[in-house]
Amino acid sequence: MSNRDWSRRDLAVVWHPCTQMKDHESLPPVPIRRGQGVWLEDFDGNRYLDAISSWWVNLFGHGHPHINAALREQLESLEHVLLAGFTHGPAVELAERLIRLAPPGLSRCFYADNGSAAVEVALKMSFHYWHNLGQPGKTRFVTLSNSYHGETLGALGVGDVGLYRDTYAPLLSAPIIVPSPDCYFREPGESWESHSRRQFQAMARTLEERAGEIAAVIVEPLVQCAGGMRMYHPVYLTLLREACDRHGIHLIADEIAVGFGRTGTLFACEQAGIRPDFLCLSKGLTGGYLPLACVLTTETVYRAFYDDYAARKAFLHSHSYTGNPLACRAALATLELFEQTDPLTHNRDLAQLMAEGMASWADHPHVAEVRQTGMILAIELVLDRRTRTPYPWQERRGLRAYRHGLKRGVLLRPLGDVLYLMPPYVITPEEIRFLTEVAGEAIAVATER
Repeated sequence: MSNRDWSRRDLAVVWHPCTQMKDHESLPPVPIRRGQGVWLEDFDGNRYLDAISSWWVNLFGHGHPHINAALREQLESLEHVLLAGFTHGPAVELAERLIRLAPPGLSRCFYADNGSAAVEVALKMSFHYWHNLGQPGKTRFVTLSNSYHGETLGALGVGDVGLYRDTYAPLLSAPIIVPSPDCYFREPGESWESHSRRQFQAMARTLEERAGEIAAVIVEPLVQCAGGMRMYHPVYLTLLREACDRHGIHLIADEIAVGFGRTGTLFACEQAGIRPDFLCLSKGLTGGYLPLACVLTTETVYRAFYDDYAARKAFLHSHSYTGNPLACRAALATLELFEQTDPLTHNRDLAQLMAEGMASWADHPHVAEVRQTGMILAIELVLDRRTRTPYPWQERRGLRAYRHGLKRGVLLRPLGDVLYLMPPYVITPEEIRFLTEVAGEAIAVATER
């Protein structure tokens, strides 16, 4: 079977995510036969460097022998059992390990299936907490402009990226939206910290004036990933934690994309020295192997639901595959690799190599900004660098970059006209040099007249 054969069969039956399927008339889907390390291989023998970690999930490369071995071992004993009324070793051990690693004070783990589900768990749990405490008026959620927290209705309801939200607006809740601390919009000469502090003033006013109706604030710490990899300073999170404590409001940290080392620390919240009331995890949790999510919360929240059955305070939220043993075992193996290989230290050198490889493009007339937080690097392509006028979205400049990357053997999937690099942690210096070379070529191709 060739690429053409698999593509033809695919297009007869499969509806792909986040895709206008008509595009595949000119750019067929790429059928992948196998993966190894940072490389994907198709059925015609072409290889592609996975520069975006297959939608940000793959931490230690494809086909990692340690995770493979753990899954084989788990398959021999238990593939799945419901987590209502039953339990199993991998779910217990994973919860114990996550609690040890997470910011102190997070002592309970609630499993779900994916990132959107984790966000919905946190939203429901926060609202339900206040309900159980006799404060049913706290029903609103505060979110940042340009935020994205998933695509199920509850998660979309606290997002602010119009591309995903606008069509479904009649079905969604209305969040309280405050200006993002996004440092792309800082004044000339203004530091990231100064801008983030200044932007917090709007959040401070909102929380003070509307505390009685707000259940929680939800943020992606440090990087608004699907919002174009926009970044901000940790001081914003420090100020936000203080304000939430002052006004009796929960803080939900959506670390689904930024957790597990992407920003330079295991959890992005660590850089602000804070502990959220809810920590949402998924994506890299299983090293890119299986769907799994977890919401960590405090003993205070847990105790608000703990009562006699007749009190009707239980949190009745469930998924059929909650705490799946195979997924939990993959997550345990992934966390073991953090202990065995110390990627956080190693990634500092890799991040510096990425920065050096893309530095020459910072002054390009159609590059507004090259920005980076840890192992996430983004390049903002614009029509006019001086005024930061974006390209007309209809021109699809990012798609040009994507096409060029495939021709050169690199999987780049820009967010609109934002090209970004988020590779697995096992990438080598030589592979980074190849990646940044191709990314530079892609910028040149995308910005041609």
